[in-house]
Order: sequence, then structure tokens, then C-alpha cells
Amino acid sequence: MALGYVRPAREDDAGEIARIQLATWRAAYRRILPRHVLDSLDEKYLARRWSSAVRQPPSDAHRVLVAVEQAEQSYLVGFAASGPADAEALAPNEPADGLGAGVAAVTDLLVEPRWGRRGHGSRLLAAMVDHWRGDGFDRAVAWSFDADQATRKFLTSTGWELDGAARALDVEDMLVPQVRLHVTLGPPETGEAGAQAPDPA
Repeated sequence: MALGYVRPAREDDAGEIARIQLATWRAAYRRILPRHVLDSLDEKYLARRWSSAVRQPPSDAHRVLVAVEQAEQSYLVGFAASGPADAEALAPNEPADGLGAGVAAVTDLLVEPRWGRRGHGSRLLAAMVDHWRGDGFDRAVAWSFDADQATRKFLTSTGWELDGAARALDVEDMLVPQVRLHVTLGPPETGEAGAQAPDPA
């Protein structure tokens, strides 16, 4: 019987995190981002960035978590990264204090497609929520590609809502729309913000 759990990322996880990111982006975003952009992504470069993020986070509130499936052997199957909301979390022309204080921002939440719908995304989100509460955050935001229905469905099924903010990323002269979601963190006993939702596809 397989067991799934979440733990803090270690520096030696960086290569697997990069592999999962690349595999998931190429599967989930193949109709959203230009193919040549996805094909040109460098796994070794991504691994170096994740190694740095784990080894030297900008603050104690910046975290990288990994999802593990334990059967006869352990498999790293997904990861999540978050930290205090910064300029990257803002919408165009939104003032620096537009989100207010006490807001966390999700920068990554990915489960490799072949490991989807096994509870890993829910466990990652629930673990992030626990850390956010411990760090004193009372709200969280996340950007999602407008065309990424799986991620939006997953987040909204756990209590997240669109907050009306939108932007477009310039990817090789192609504008790719994104929308922002947010959630208010309820007390732990309510089970809000992602404890029981299914994984994104």
C-alpha cells in the first residue's frame, strides 16, 4: 500500500524538482505556451535555481515543499513553493501595498501528471496553509494561466476565488493571460484552503 506525505525540500532534491517541473509544464502547458519555449527549457538550469532556493531562501517564510509517494521505494512526485507576497504577486499598475500585509504568495504548485489524483496536490496545499498560519499570514494569492482550467478547478474546489486581477505574460512576443486567485485562511479546525480537495489533473 502506497503512502503519501509532504516534507521540506532538501538541496539534493533539486534535480528531481527540476525534472518534475519540466515534465509537468510540457504536459500541462503544451497548448498554453509556445512549443519552442517549452522545448528550450534547460533542466540543469532549473535544478541550479531550485538548489539555490532550498539552500538560501530569501527569508524563513520562503519554503519549498515536496510530495513523496512511498511504496516499495520513495518517489518525489510534486512540489510547492511559496513566500511572502512581493512585486511578482501584484497586478499591473497595482500599488506596492495593494495586497496589504499578511499575504503569502504561491509561486509553484505542481504534481507530475502520472501521479495525479492521488492526494498529493491536496497534501502540498494543506502543508503550505499550515506553514502560512504559523508564519502569521491571514491570506494567500496565486497566479494561474487563464487557460489552465485544471489548476483553477483545483484551487476553487478548496475555497480559493478569483480576485478580479489579471495580467498577460510576454512569452517570446506572445501574450499569455493569467488570472489571480486568493483565499482567506480560516482557523485550522475549519479545514479551509485545501485540506480535502482532489489533485489537479
